[in-house]
Amino acid sequence: MLGWRDERPLTEVLPASLAKKFTKSFGYTTCADLIEHFPRTWVHHNNDVGLGTAMEGDAVTITGIVTRTKRRETSRGPIFKVTVDGTVEVTFFRAHWQHAVIREGARVMFSGKLKFFRGQPQLQHPDFLVLREPPFYRGNRPENASPSMKVMRKLVDVRKLLDNDWLPVYPATAGLTSWVIMAAIQAVLASLPPIPEPLDFRMMMSLDKAIREVHMPGPAGPERAIWRLKYNEALGVGLVMALRRRTTRDREAYPLPLRDDAARAALLDSLPFELTAGQRNVAGEIAQDVASATPMSRLLQGEVGSGKTLVALLAMLQAVDNGKQAALLAPTEVLAAQHATSIASQVPDGVKVVLLTGSMKVAEKKQALLDVVTGEADIVIGTHALIQDSVEFFDLAMVVVDEQHRFGVEQRDQLRGKARGSAVPHVLVMTATPIPRTIAMTVFGDLAVSTLDELPGGRKPIQSAVAPDWKPGWIERAWTRVREEVQAGHQAYVVCPRIEGDGGVWDVYDYLRRGPLRGLRLCILHGKLHDKDEIMAMFARGEIDVLVSTTVVEVGVDVPNATVMVIRESEVFGVSQLHQLRGRVGRGGNASLCLFHTTAEKDSAAYERIEAVAKTSSGFELAELDLQQRQEGDVLGTSQSGVHRTLRLLNLTRDLQFIERANADAFALVERDPALAAQLVSDIPEIEKEFLDKS
Repeated sequence: MLGWRDERPLTEVLPASLAKKFTKSFGYTTCADLIEHFPRTWVHHNNDVGLGTAMEGDAVTITGIVTRTKRRETSRGPIFKVTVDGTVEVTFFRAHWQHAVIREGARVMFSGKLKFFRGQPQLQHPDFLVLREPPFYRGNRPENASPSMKVMRKLVDVRKLLDNDWLPVYPATAGLTSWVIMAAIQAVLASLPPIPEPLDFRMMMSLDKAIREVHMPGPAGPERAIWRLKYNEALGVGLVMALRRRTTRDREAYPLPLRDDAARAALLDSLPFELTAGQRNVAGEIAQDVASATPMSRLLQGEVGSGKTLVALLAMLQAVDNGKQAALLAPTEVLAAQHATSIASQVPDGVKVVLLTGSMKVAEKKQALLDVVTGEADIVIGTHALIQDSVEFFDLAMVVVDEQHRFGVEQRDQLRGKARGSAVPHVLVMTATPIPRTIAMTVFGDLAVSTLDELPGGRKPIQSAVAPDWKPGWIERAWTRVREEVQAGHQAYVVCPRIEGDGGVWDVYDYLRRGPLRGLRLCILHGKLHDKDEIMAMFARGEIDVLVSTTVVEVGVDVPNATVMVIRESEVFGVSQLHQLRGRVGRGGNASLCLFHTTAEKDSAAYERIEAVAKTSSGFELAELDLQQRQEGDVLGTSQSGVHRTLRLLNLTRDLQFIERANADAFALVERDPALAAQLVSDIPEIEKEFLDKS
């Protein structure tokens, strides 16, 4: 937690057996881990059941008024059924005593695994806790009828705890109910001295109060505590990025001023078209950046076909004009080769472009390496081969990374480290995947962001349509359209979600070559093929009519002649991936078409998602839609990392206000007191900071 962490082992506060359960269920070993296990929701004593967005199979905790009870005898023992708030059915099997403590009118908390039967939510044999007896009940108030109460009594005063206006409901497991978690957290907080405020500016609520109230709110509820902790999370990310930007700024790069009489200007004069307004603006931003001795760190995002490569070439020529070298790192050999061919055909005479890839012949590679180290090569284009130890640059001053998400931070740093002397190159990273504003401010907060959101003149929009499986005539028409495009001299992609099995590459290929696309030149492409680069090159040369492929074509060679794509089982893919795939067609001046086949039902969420993609050509709108459907851990790369998550409360789809304020405060704090800023994020593990890097 920003600026503070309770490193006491759980065994110091909790019974060893209970601490072991937390370690087994959640991986928690310290009090800080447990304190940061924030509630899933909160229930008020007169609130509704509170299932929220829980799905079948989730371990849930609910509270409500018992509106009905029914007990019946069976050969296997009595069954006791309870209806909560008229909506949730709770069932106890072999229920010899539960009916004596759960009465109609009582307010009860239940914890168990959620099931649905004919749309009705159900819990079977859950743990439970009586919060309030029915009105006018004269008997002794039972504290609880579940064994977990014994654990709670050892930790806290249960009566006092349950008298609070609000009760937290925690993400739970079968072995740890929400109220046991609640009691354990309260025991940790009760033993914790006041938390010193880590920030040097006034906040709406102290960190100490926020941490305590998020777990046990006062009469006003948890909202203000949530706000403070969300701000803390946003500020933590903002500080990591602000410190990283400051570190970059403090290093020295080669200043590369604009020259009116050199290669960059000659390229602009030779273009047969006008740059778009966006290209002119972004090119100007980059030119200004690289003219400075402060290293540029800029992200260039734009739709597929928006002209990013030309903007990057202008930046590289600005380095060449100043007697320096530039390098472009591409994710595949085919794409690197295409970049090399395209750029070599555009640059003015006297500018030498060299390609360097792993599969080059020994003699070719030796010559390329010689050109790079002697300075004969002005622009070097390659794959991972560029970052090998054997590659030495004569005077590298500009690095461009294409499709940045395909490269890790370490790889980019390796290339950046090939500059001569103490100076570092300017860096431009590019992506064709539009980035939502909140992500740009968090995950890419250390980079200046430039955006190309318009297509060059003459580029026709891609027509999109959904072809559902339950409309066979539409599927037949899709294959007819593919054949028509090929007969017109164009090419097509058919993208499949898997290699083997029903609907896989081999299955679809066999069906198409024997059936609707019989007689056309079909070829298979997937990631396990050894000659996939050659197949892609053949497709680029027009030697293949229809490429039946997995998503390996998502980032690959540009084929302007490809005008139609059919994506099989499109419900399997995410929103951004569908948009990225669609961008493989329409790269020439021809009208193009993308058909989204789906097996999803008409009224399903999956079908609605596909329709949204088909109706929207703006990648930026789709990026926001994609973010809404994903967890922040996915966005930050931590959901599969096995490490502590940075964002637990902050929601990147809804909390722009916190992110904007925290970012501004973070950059101001780094300028005002960099030592304090570094201290505040010192508890964030280095491995987690790496996930906050672009990868």
